[in-house]
Amino acid sequence: MTEPTLDAATATRFAALALDNIVREYPNHPQHVWRDGSDARTPRELHPAFFGSYDWHSCVHMHWLLARIRRLHPGVRQRAAIAARFDEHFATEAIAAECAYLARPQTQSFERTYGWAWLLKLVEEVGRGDDDDCRRWYRQLQPLTDAIVARYVHYLPRARYPLRYGIHANSAFGLGFALDYARDAEDWPLEALIVTKALAWYATDRDAPADWEPSGSDFLSPALMEAELMRRVLPAPAYAAWLAGFLPGLASGAPSVLFSPAEVADRSDPQIVHLDGLNLSRAWCFRGIAAALPDGDHRTPMLLDAAERHLAAGLAGIGSGEFVGEHWLATFAALALCA
Repeated sequence: MTEPTLDAATATRFAALALDNIVREYPNHPQHVWRDGSDARTPRELHPAFFGSYDWHSCVHMHWLLARIRRLHPGVRQRAAIAARFDEHFATEAIAAECAYLARPQTQSFERTYGWAWLLKLVEEVGRGDDDDCRRWYRQLQPLTDAIVARYVHYLPRARYPLRYGIHANSAFGLGFALDYARDAEDWPLEALIVTKALAWYATDRDAPADWEPSGSDFLSPALMEAELMRRVLPAPAYAAWLAGFLPGLASGAPSVLFSPAEVADRSDPQIVHLDGLNLSRAWCFRGIAAALPDGDHRTPMLLDAAERHLAAGLAGIGSGEFVGEHWLATFAALALCA
């Protein structure tokens, strides 16, 4: 079994796709509450940094994809084009406008927590760059970073129950990426808040109903995303024991629906095509869970085999030519290839 990787050819192809998407303003699906008739604005007017790629969160994670490609493949032929777009979209004025949008009434739940998580993942990736441009972009993103962190700090203590479905607002996904950012940025109060909430929500979970998966528009596995979060939260021995109670059939490949790649019947349908993303996110979850288990754990071979099969199925959906998938799927592919 070979270790998946984001090779140079794939990186170049994904970079071209992302560069096209982040400046494609239409079609667009804004999460915008109109206060009155005078509040109508174009996507670019509402979000000068993240107006493309159909919706705000997809535009944010396409920027993440470009930042990761730029770091992992510094010789990528689109390097100058990536820098030019980042200079424009991360400009002080553009980020100030994004912050102003978040300060508006009726934006309390805007992109909660999927878009929040991707913004922090983008900042984390930009911060990993070791050149002057990355350091400048990181500083320019800081006001928006602070605004998103403040939203987590305000929201999590008031959130009594997690969201467990397999689409955007899945709480485990939102906590996992934010926890990665908190540790990378050494934001220990945010880390403590997330760990406390993850333990409160998930530490006693047993016998996840994974045989109910997938739902028809899932792009995240509720069961695997929770397990992917908890590997970040629990020490290794405790995690292995928790996983045995949460998904007791893993070693035998049960339930079978969790280990079988989802079938995508129509990649022109914006909801059905989510299942390509499900296959890719399952792939990175299976790999992450396996990596968190002790050497020789009997569940590891089954997890890695499932990861490989889901990755192959998910990659089959990249390059379909259908915008409903191409505006976001490459980011999930990149995570599956180099998480």
